[in-house]
Amino acid sequence: MTMTSKSASLRPRPALSREDILQQISLLLDSPEDDLHAALMRELMTGLLKLHEAQLDLLDVKIVNRAVKELRHAFGVFHGYRDRKKVSIFGSARTPSDDPNYQLAHQFSQAIVRAGFMVITGGADGIMRAAQEGAGREHSFGVNIMLPFEQGPNSTIADDPKLITFKYFFTRKLMFQKEANAIALFPGGFGTHDEGFEILTLAQTGKSDPQPIVCLQAPGCDYWDDWAAFITRQLLRRKLINEEDLALFTIVTSADEAVSHILRFYRRYHSMRFVGRQLAMRLKQPLSAEQLEQIRERFSDLLSDGTFEQSGPLQEELDEPAIRELPRLVFNFNRRSAGRLRHLIHHLNDL
Repeated sequence: MTMTSKSASLRPRPALSREDILQQISLLLDSPEDDLHAALMRELMTGLLKLHEAQLDLLDVKIVNRAVKELRHAFGVFHGYRDRKKVSIFGSARTPSDDPNYQLAHQFSQAIVRAGFMVITGGADGIMRAAQEGAGREHSFGVNIMLPFEQGPNSTIADDPKLITFKYFFTRKLMFQKEANAIALFPGGFGTHDEGFEILTLAQTGKSDPQPIVCLQAPGCDYWDDWAAFITRQLLRRKLINEEDLALFTIVTSADEAVSHILRFYRRYHSMRFVGRQLAMRLKQPLSAEQLEQIRERFSDLLSDGTFEQSGPLQEELDEPAIRELPRLVFNFNRRSAGRLRHLIHHLNDL
C-alpha cells in the first residue's frame, strides 16, 4: 500500500475545539422536532454516549470509530455524484492485460460510460485496472482496501479524489452496493465470489433494491457457465434456492450485450420505495388500463393482499421532488420472492 493511497482514504482534519463541539451539540438539540435529519443525528449522538457508558473494550470502540470515519468520508465523496448512474465492477486483480476477459472489461467500461454511467471498481490491478482504463479517470471511482499485497491503486485512479481506501471489507462492500445501479461480475477468485454472493444474497432477501446483475465472460471462456451449472446442479436441485432466484443474474459474452441488458432494465422501470406495507414502483411511462389488468392477472402471487393500482406519488414520497411526476405502480408486496419481483420488472420493461 502506497502512502498516496493511504492519504486518499482519510485525510486528518483539524480537531474541533471544546467550544465548537458544545456549540454544535447545542444547535442540534435545539433543532425543530420535525427535522428528520437532526433527529437522526441526535439518535446517533445518543448511541455514541451509550457506547461510552457501556465501557466496551478499546478494540470495539476503535472498530466503531474507524467504520464511522470511513463511511463519513465515502458518503462525502459520492455525494456530489448522487445523480449519476453507476455500475460496480468486480473481478480478479491478477488478470493479465493479454487475457480476453481483461479486454472485455475495458470494452464494457468504455461502452457503459458512453451510455451515461460511471464505474466503481476496487481500484487495483487486473480487471479493475482494465475497467478504469476503459472508463477513464473522470468517470471512475476506486474503492480500495488496505492489504499487504495486490491492492495498491492503479495508475488511472491513483491520487484522484474519487479514490477511497478502506480498512474494513464490510464498509467497502456497503459502498459498492449502495452506490450502484448495476453490477458487473468478471471472472475472479475468492474475493469476487464473496462480493458476488453477497450481492445475490442482498437481492434474494430484498435487502437491496432490484438492479441488473450481469456476469461477463469472454467468448470461449466457460467461467460463469460452470458457476451457473454448480448453482443449478447443487443449490437448485437440493432446493436450497428457488427457481425464480436464477432470474437474479444473467450471463453474457460481449460488452454490447451487457450494456443492452443494463439499459433494458431501466427502459420503463425507474426505482422503487417501500412506504409501510406498500411498495411504490416508479415508472418512466404510465400503464394503460389493459396493461394494468394484465399485471393483475399474471403477478397476483406477489401480493400479500389487495391488488395493483396505478397512482401518483404517495404522501411519504414527496420528499423526492425530482421524481414526483413519475407514475407509480403501488401494491402490498409479500416480500417473499425477489426473483418474481424481477420478473415483474422485466415484464414492465417489455411492455
